[in-house]
Amino acid sequence: MTYSGAVKVGGPADVHELTDLMISKVAVGAMDNNAYLLRCRATGEQLLIDAAAEPQTLLRLIGRDSVASVVTTHRHGDHWQALAEVVAATGARTQAGRYDAEGIPVPTDVLLDDGDTVRVGRVELTVRHLVGHTPGSVALVYDDPHGHPHLFTGDCLFPGGVGNTHQDPEAFARLLADVETKLFAPLPDETWVYPGHGGDTTLGAERPQLPLWRERGW
Repeated sequence: MTYSGAVKVGGPADVHELTDLMISKVAVGAMDNNAYLLRCRATGEQLLIDAAAEPQTLLRLIGRDSVASVVTTHRHGDHWQALAEVVAATGARTQAGRYDAEGIPVPTDVLLDDGDTVRVGRVELTVRHLVGHTPGSVALVYDDPHGHPHLFTGDCLFPGGVGNTHQDPEAFARLLADVETKLFAPLPDETWVYPGHGGDTTLGAERPQLPLWRERGW
C-alpha cells in the first residue's frame, strides 16, 4: 500500500518502504505525538525516534527484534513519556541533543551535535541542531542514495510553519534561520518531512511559505 503518513492514536502504523530502510510511523498519547521506527533492511537493526507515550504500543511496534537505540528529538515531556519503559525493556542506547539532554529524565548515553552521524545498521542519518523551539532540538536527515532525502524534524518544522517559540521574537528568528540554512538551503524540494505531530509534508510544499512565516512572526 502507498504510504501517506496519515496515522491516528489507536490506529495502525503506516509504513514507508525504502530500498535500504523501512520507516514505521505511529501516533501515540494525548497530544497525538508521532513516533518513528527505522529498520535497516540489510541488518534488521532498529532505531526509534521519540518514545513519546504508550510504551506497550511502541514495544509492539518494535517487536521481537528489539531496538538498538532511541533518539529523543527534544526535551519536551510529550516526547519522552515512554522512554524509561522502552529502554528498560530493550536495553537501547539513548541519544539526544547535547543542550536538551539535561531536561530529559532518562540519562542520555550519546550527546548529539550538529553534523554528527546516527547509525541504524548500515544506514546513516545526519544530525541537524536547531535552536528556538528548545535549546537542543535535533532533526535527522537520511539522504537516501536511491531517491530523495527523508527528514525527521521533531517539533521544529511542520506543515504550515516552524515549531512553537512562545511568542519570543528572538527564538522565532533563530529557529527560522536554522530551519532555512540547515534544512531548506541544502535539501531539495522532494525531501520528505516527518514531523513530531500530525501529517507529513515536503520541503517543496513548504518552501514558498517561508516569506509568510517570517512576516507573521510564527
